[in-house]
Amino acid sequence: MLNALGVSSQEEELYRCLLRRPDPTLAELAETTGGEPSRLRRQLKELEAKGLVTRSATRPVRFRPAPPELAFEVLALSLHQQIDRARLAAVELNGLWRSGRTEHEPPVQIVQGREANTQHFQQVQQSTREEILIFDMPPYVEEGMATQTDIQLDLMERGVAYRTVYDRTALAEPEQLALARRLTQRGELARVVDGLPMKLLIADRSTALVPVVLGGERQTVVLRSSPLLHGLIALFEALWERGTPLWGSGRPSADLSPEDVQLLGFAAAGYTDEMIARKVGVNKRTIERRMRRLMDALGARTRFQAGLQAARRGLLG
Repeated sequence: MLNALGVSSQEEELYRCLLRRPDPTLAELAETTGGEPSRLRRQLKELEAKGLVTRSATRPVRFRPAPPELAFEVLALSLHQQIDRARLAAVELNGLWRSGRTEHEPPVQIVQGREANTQHFQQVQQSTREEILIFDMPPYVEEGMATQTDIQLDLMERGVAYRTVYDRTALAEPEQLALARRLTQRGELARVVDGLPMKLLIADRSTALVPVVLGGERQTVVLRSSPLLHGLIALFEALWERGTPLWGSGRPSADLSPEDVQLLGFAAAGYTDEMIARKVGVNKRTIERRMRRLMDALGARTRFQAGLQAARRGLLG
């Protein structure tokens, strides 16, 4: 339980023993725990150094546990101080890295391997301060999916904006569709297009990750400030403008129910009534009737046009 604060499981067990029986001598501890006195002496020194135990000035020496609330507060403060020192060191090391790069060094890096790719995608996002841009399309890598979702939800909670352009094929599976719906409800801005050219993630307009090999030994191209990166940002903005809002993150129009918003989102993405019926879990005739009502309300001739008009009027958020 206390591993996060730098206390080993053996040290925690000894501290718990001291809480149950305060002020024992080393010999009494050895008798109670069945531990070797030499090992207990080392563990007690570690606990003393961490402020969890104090020793008496009497003979024989007795060991008293510190109150948990006070002791853990001190440990947590020490841990925060270590993190702050590590951050300062990272700033210094980053300066050394930048100074060591030559003016003509290409700002391109290839990350190889599954673990290295997963770690790199997580680190780039977690260091983002303002905005992340994403092209989302199959195929998907199963490992790390849950972690990626948790990272995005956490960052959006902290104020980082996510704009995602989904390829229509990305929403074909119910699980992916439900995940996209969940992310937009939590703040993601999402649009959909037909035929994305690549998978892409851009962080703070300063770093781009382009997966090029997803199977076997995964490979990702990392681009930093360069004409190539600027070109990818321009491509994202162009497809974002061309894309249709899937669902809004805010409240829909008072005239639309959540079910209406969902249907119009599907329609804007180009889904047929039959496809929508399968995804929603009702029969096709029910979808046709509901879509006809929405089309009449929006003055649209086709389902796709209804979705587009709803998006352009801001009815989808």
